[in-house]
Amino acid sequence: MRTREFSDKNDHVKYLTSKLLEIDKTMQAIMKTKEEKGFEIREVPEPAIQHGNEVKLKIDVASICGTDHHMWVYDQWAQKRLPPAIPFIAGHEAGLEVVEIGCDVKNLQIGDKVSMECHEACGTCYQCRSDRMHICSNTKIFGIDKNGIFAEYAVIPELNAVKNDNELDPAIASLQDPLGNAVHSILPKDNIEDIAGKNILITGAGPIGLMAIPVVKMLGAGQVFITAGGNNLLRLETAKKLGADMVLSAREEGEKIPKIIKDATDGVGVDVLLEMAGNIYALKHGLESLTYGGRVSLLGFFPGSIEFDINSLMISKGASVYGIAGRRMFQTWQVMKGLLRSKNLQDKLKNHIITHRVNMTDWEKGMTEIHEKKAIKVVMDPFN
Repeated sequence: MRTREFSDKNDHVKYLTSKLLEIDKTMQAIMKTKEEKGFEIREVPEPAIQHGNEVKLKIDVASICGTDHHMWVYDQWAQKRLPPAIPFIAGHEAGLEVVEIGCDVKNLQIGDKVSMECHEACGTCYQCRSDRMHICSNTKIFGIDKNGIFAEYAVIPELNAVKNDNELDPAIASLQDPLGNAVHSILPKDNIEDIAGKNILITGAGPIGLMAIPVVKMLGAGQVFITAGGNNLLRLETAKKLGADMVLSAREEGEKIPKIIKDATDGVGVDVLLEMAGNIYALKHGLESLTYGGRVSLLGFFPGSIEFDINSLMISKGASVYGIAGRRMFQTWQVMKGLLRSKNLQDKLKNHIITHRVNMTDWEKGMTEIHEKKAIKVVMDPFN
């Protein structure tokens, strides 16, 4: 906390007493407590600032990420990744308010509205010193490697708290983590010419793939194609509402997808492939649809090793390939801030991406909606 002056000794004593009482404060949190399926609500100590560069945050709205779903299901990825951190508080997407600041905090004040960059970089490795903090070799992720934000309060470094316009709806603020994934995939180098006038294929109609549609449209894309696995009518219809020029069901079109796309582009194919499915067939169809000299952004995580003809689908095409990890810190955040000045984009996120809203007490209801593919994005209001 910032150093403060006291008018007399009694004032100082009262202040110290109030801080001592805070030691016994508790809060509710959604936690991963066991190496098996599930989360549970626990009463835990309310976090306190321990270092001068930290801020204490009140959670206004949190949103459930696909990663949270993987942790809840406790799939193969979770079984490999999570055990060292269990038990921990889940969650890393939120709109938050600053309620306390450390003595070394310089750019935030109490009352500021923020979102959280969930990757905590070390600041000293080769990548961090080369302005590539988003791929820090010592990254720790809030809500995976350490306590997250599915709780009443959280304490994080000032660096990870990204200030929002106070007028921004906290529910939309909570989407900036996945929206940032989409923006980073679309603009890995911040060059608008990479998108303007170009034909785009998005493989994967999950939340991030769907968010990419209005963003590429804002940036002047030509035709926008999107493929969706299975036959999820909610996602197919949402893609149309968000402005996709052609929505293709992988189940129905399958191997015909590359031909359909080339026929729609005078035999040329797409200039940009945004792979967001983490599916070998989606990747294969996407690469077959890519024009010579095209660009690929790979965001989707694959369940294991994959096999495809890299010679004909990448090398011979002269394709530029980008692996997308999180959001560039903090260039992507600055681009997002500008994009979110658009009321049209805000309305599309609020009306089409956010499909369900529950209280944190009812987190399991929201998680079940995601598991059953009845929701696109679920946001959670604070505990009652």
